Amino acid sequence: MSDSSRNGALSPAERASIRERLVAEHAGTREQISALNREFEGIVASNALVAVDDEHDPEGSSTAFERAHVAALLAQARDQLTALDEALERLDRDDYGRCAVCGEQIPAERLEVRPAADTCVRCAAACPR
Repeated sequence: MSDSSRNGALSPAERASIRERLVAEHAGTREQISALNREFEGIVASNALVAVDDEHDPEGSSTAFERAHVAALLAQARDQLTALDEALERLDRDDYGRCAVCGEQIPAERLEVRPAADTCVRCAAACPR
């Protein structure tokens, strides 16, 4: 980001670049969600074919773990998709790059690593999720 973005105003080129990155991450996250949904459905389908007794079957606990693990990854991916949608909305409102808690600019380095970030490092550290 240039000096203009540190002062709050994004140039049209910066705005286009940020939008392109957010849209690309959004598409990648949707693909990840599709893959995780297929994996989850596969786990459920394979368990439906076998009478699994999680308590006594040595494989039951591992399939339950796999199912829970994929479900957790799916929830994280859905949260990321929501965060990317919100980042695009902030970009449209000219609020992108401004901390939702303290109102200060989010450092460009943080946005480079986490383009959907809505808090600065200080506020994120103060309010762990």
